[in-house]
Amino acid sequence: MTARLVPALIATLLLTLTAHAQTAPPPGIPAVVAKARPAVVNIATRQVSYDAFLKPVPAQGIGSGVIFDARGYVLTNAHVVEGAQQMRVTLPDGRTFPGKLVGADPVTDLAVVKIEGSNFPVATLGDSGKLEVGETVIAIGHPLGLEGGPTVTVGVVSAVGRSIEDPGGAALHDLIQTDAAINPGNSGGPLVRMSGAVIGINTAIIEEAQGIGFAISIDSAKPIVQELLAHGRVVRPLVGIVPVSVTPQLATAYELPVERGVLVARLDPKGPAAKAGMKPGDIIVAIAGQAVKNLSELRVAIARHKIGETVDVAVRRQKASMTLKVTLAEMR
Repeated sequence: MTARLVPALIATLLLTLTAHAQTAPPPGIPAVVAKARPAVVNIATRQVSYDAFLKPVPAQGIGSGVIFDARGYVLTNAHVVEGAQQMRVTLPDGRTFPGKLVGADPVTDLAVVKIEGSNFPVATLGDSGKLEVGETVIAIGHPLGLEGGPTVTVGVVSAVGRSIEDPGGAALHDLIQTDAAINPGNSGGPLVRMSGAVIGINTAIIEEAQGIGFAISIDSAKPIVQELLAHGRVVRPLVGIVPVSVTPQLATAYELPVERGVLVARLDPKGPAAKAGMKPGDIIVAIAGQAVKNLSELRVAIARHKIGETVDVAVRRQKASMTLKVTLAEMR
């Protein structure tokens, strides 16, 4: 080989390597997918409702789930199986089983489904507490009920510890925000880190935004799963209010007396808070001496007490401060 051909050969090799680096998938992702994907199932549900003429109207739903126990236990979202009269669970290997609901918790949007069989692939439940913003994550699920098994999208952890609150009172906390695409049908599927461990359960998207999806952190899901396996439901204390987190923006807009706390939008007239003298418009600022700045902290503070226990609830009512004694009831 002549000397003048060497630079040309090197240049050609560099161009080839550069082009390959631009088109090749990030190293490691296929191996992670191969590890987690076999345990990601499709959940097809069937419900029957009735129209104004009492004629049955069948409806179908689709979602995803992940097998977390070799005995056939599947973790998914509560909204995936809500109202289901029949469930069909399909594995990536083509096997199909009828599903039986073990229990669901609408408060955290989690549910456990049981399938009967053997030789089930199992996903590893990881530790979401060590998750870092910017870390690569993989969402696996069955978007739109497409055939061909679960699909994969890749993104990063955009934020941790997020909360979503609904004006009607529903709220999800300790969420992982990600830009990995989550589409209808992905709900209930796992969010996986590069170790192959499940660190979240995909649950929601912001329709008017792009690249904003949420997953329930697996650390907050684990105790709920244990409750569902043990009791079929989650036993938790109840205050009996429809709460809204107070923010500085909300406080300014409505001239509230504090910038942080939990506003009581509505009360159950027969609930513990109403019996204790709480009123709509009150702002809860502490539970048993523990400061409460938002709905997430309220939930944690209440969970530390037992059903039937009477706790001191500090509230602001316009310019007045007062403490109410609330006896916690069981949420049903």
